[in-house]
Amino acid sequence: MSDANTTRALWQIHLCVLLWGFTAILGKLITLPALPLVWWRMLIVVAVLALLPKVWRGVRAMPPRTRWAYAGIGVLVALHWLTFYGAIKLSNASVAATCIAFATPMTALVEPLLTRRKFQPRDLLLGLVSLPGIWLVVGGVPAGMHAGIVAGVVSALFVALFGTLNKRMVDGGDPLTVTALELGAGTLTLTLLAPLMPLLPALIDGGAFAGPLLIVPAPMDAFWLVVLALACTLFPFALCLVALRHLSAFTAQLSVNLEPIYAIVLAAIIFGEQQELSMQFYAGVAIILGVVFAQGLLAGRGQPAHAEQAGLSETHRVAD
Repeated sequence: MSDANTTRALWQIHLCVLLWGFTAILGKLITLPALPLVWWRMLIVVAVLALLPKVWRGVRAMPPRTRWAYAGIGVLVALHWLTFYGAIKLSNASVAATCIAFATPMTALVEPLLTRRKFQPRDLLLGLVSLPGIWLVVGGVPAGMHAGIVAGVVSALFVALFGTLNKRMVDGGDPLTVTALELGAGTLTLTLLAPLMPLLPALIDGGAFAGPLLIVPAPMDAFWLVVLALACTLFPFALCLVALRHLSAFTAQLSVNLEPIYAIVLAAIIFGEQQELSMQFYAGVAIILGVVFAQGLLAGRGQPAHAEQAGLSETHRVAD
């Protein structure tokens, strides 16, 4: 592996992280509620992937049981994106991005329950260390944003669940085929969920989540949806696959862990969100991100990259 290839791969992975961080910004720029926003994002990505013969060959070659398994994971992906963008609507981009960082310690606790991986006491210790950070984050945002924190934490839990299940099936199919199956199932899930959304409690609905699907978005919303689906989902997905050929999963994951920082900085520059949040919030963010980086460092090097997860979660974990 040449130094030139490694340097180029690092630039590529950081561009991916920047674009993934921008998804939180787009969640605020797009005026649609979370449900139609995510539905359109998934639909556009699936429509583009459906144009690739490779995807159809992969679907036909995949055993039915495996297809159903990926479809089930796609339901969790849809719920993750729905609650993530709901968190943005209920609070702001900085709060939602911070909550998604909880996915890393959550995965450390969830994974031993769903797999045969031995529980690591250090994971429990790091989880306990993150508690003061959570307390500072909750206390550092206006009371009106607390519902967004709840939605964000639920979204992080969905990341932990579908990320763990995806890793169990890492050799189940080509990454593009897996993505098409999961997002296709996610689109169908949201289509079926849409009529039920008005029945949810006002706190959960409240205009942040529910909205009609079969309407043409306003021109600017349509533009940002295409940017979200193509420039912030499919393009970084493909670029990440290229970069991972020249980077260890350890190096890539440390870079990807910067995503909440990119999102928070972008939100401060574009929306001035630092004026809505106190220094207590940012102190909590520092503790939580410190735990995330510590967990990556303690996990060690030489772990396999899971490229099929790139682009599906707002944490984009590429290493276990």
